[in-house]
Amino acid sequence: MFLTKTEEMTALERVAMTLQHKEPDRVPVYPLLNGITRKLVNASYKDWALNADITAEAYCKVTEKFDLDAIVTLTDLSVEAADFGQELVYPENEAAHPNFSNFMLKSIEDYRKVEPIDYRRGKRMTEHVKLCDKLVKANGREYPIVAFVFGPLGILSMMRGQANIFMDILDDPDAVKGAVAAITETLKEYCSGLIETGVHAIMLDTLFASQSIMSKQMWKEFEGIYVQDLARHIHDQNCMVMIHNCGNGIYFDVQIETMQPEAISFLHLPDDCRTREELKEKYGHVTTLIGHVDPTWIIHATEEEVQAECRAQMDVYKKGGGFILATGCEYPANADFRNAQVMIEEAKTYGIYGN
Repeated sequence: MFLTKTEEMTALERVAMTLQHKEPDRVPVYPLLNGITRKLVNASYKDWALNADITAEAYCKVTEKFDLDAIVTLTDLSVEAADFGQELVYPENEAAHPNFSNFMLKSIEDYRKVEPIDYRRGKRMTEHVKLCDKLVKANGREYPIVAFVFGPLGILSMMRGQANIFMDILDDPDAVKGAVAAITETLKEYCSGLIETGVHAIMLDTLFASQSIMSKQMWKEFEGIYVQDLARHIHDQNCMVMIHNCGNGIYFDVQIETMQPEAISFLHLPDDCRTREELKEKYGHVTTLIGHVDPTWIIHATEEEVQAECRAQMDVYKKGGGFILATGCEYPANADFRNAQVMIEEAKTYGIYGN
């Protein structure tokens, strides 16, 4: 259903028009408030990450308190790897991560052990499905609910280590590909479970598709063909595909080619664009742009600097819709909310269409 512009839109209507590359009442805004939301429910980082009841309460509170335009269910990048068997560390004040001294895959031979798993038997993926179900039931009629899923090569890196994977690609590329394929089969069933909750989109984190990690051709060979299958699987169930990639020199072109995403969340300019204006001209009509205020910069920036940066981005990107103002990656989980509030205020004032 195509929506028409009204004086007062719900967040879902606002984002829907934006994704259609039409101008709603104002620019949608979502500063990727994720781990920081634990503060609103006085939860430890570990409890917030592992207990869907706590996470859902936190996301509902932050959405209402700051009048956000979306809910993206990022907790940490280790959700899927944990259910494959990777040992995790849960720091007190930061996101969970693999035990870097005890990777699950200790040698090339261990790749052969990676097989598809039933996500329903895993604690973390099932808890994420539960979280999405709670959020859809609580807010799905007014807010877009976007389920966050790490890409298959990223999951493998959590189980083997990024540096080791690069060596393994040279020594035994077929072993790496076999593991990525097995993970992808699991992700297809996992995404189906998420879609059954009623989420509006799946956001795939394809961090490796950037100049900061690997070449474009290598990414296409070792992850691109697999996420192409995964994205098709998602689209076939009438669910949107979104991408998150905060790498430097992100490959917009091959990711659009393989996944046909409705939106891309990014931090840095694509490898084939030198300016924001070039990005808008080249890709602004192809996919919706989500970004890209630097979350490490925003910690130290003054309110005036945040205002100026938000306005500069909206000046370039907002015309014709297709732009959501956001941080280029997760808003710092141990910061205060003030500069996030500044971003939201700018979208509500400077981001009004027709002014």
